Amino acid sequence: MGAQWKQAGREAAAQKKGQVVGKLTREIMVAAKLGGAEVESNARLAAAVEKAKKASVFKDTIERAIKKGAGLLDEKVDFETIVYEGFGPHKIPVIVECMTDNRNRTAPELRRLFKDGQLGQPGSMAFFFERLGVVEATHTDRARDPESDAIEAGAQNVEALDSDEFPEGSLGNRFLTESKDLSTVSTWLSKAGWKLSASEIRFVAKSPVELGEAEKAQVSEFLNAIDDHDDVHRLYVGMK
Repeated sequence: MGAQWKQAGREAAAQKKGQVVGKLTREIMVAAKLGGAEVESNARLAAAVEKAKKASVFKDTIERAIKKGAGLLDEKVDFETIVYEGFGPHKIPVIVECMTDNRNRTAPELRRLFKDGQLGQPGSMAFFFERLGVVEATHTDRARDPESDAIEAGAQNVEALDSDEFPEGSLGNRFLTESKDLSTVSTWLSKAGWKLSASEIRFVAKSPVELGEAEKAQVSEFLNAIDDHDDVHRLYVGMK
């Protein structure tokens, strides 16, 4: 279970408010800041650019975000990644990963979004999640063996993506690896013809809880409100 939680109808709703573009360009800037402006040698940046293209972000916007993140413009990138942890409805463990330029603004706003007004203490969700490298990729050769490629690349595990996450007529897989091996695995897969759509460190739920439809709807409503916050970058949820 390497996927982070996906909001139902998120793409269409967020596009209207410009949230998708804002979040994608922010990821591009951070990736360029951490690994440089060269897409070919920066797997995280390559995946972020690919995701932005799929969301129809303008080419000029992508290029400007890369330059800004890499420090090639006068504007500085001051985003920092902050992690908040707590329980949602029905005691579902939740980790919220934010990219913010103002920690003092983001923290109280996130607290208000949690129904009980309290976030878990630092490390309180560590029991429910593990930190892994995650590579999501597609391949045009449907005869390709993802498990063999996972072994060759040095990944720990591989799982199929949902059918709506990759083009029809191709393979879509998620490769899980130790955090330290993410770059190596990403590079190997890319050279083997896999087209990366994600290459990042994620929190992966160890034993996701299965809820009934009514309970799941309550959790999703709670998560929707959090995910709509501009500073929220990723949501990880211990729920199937």
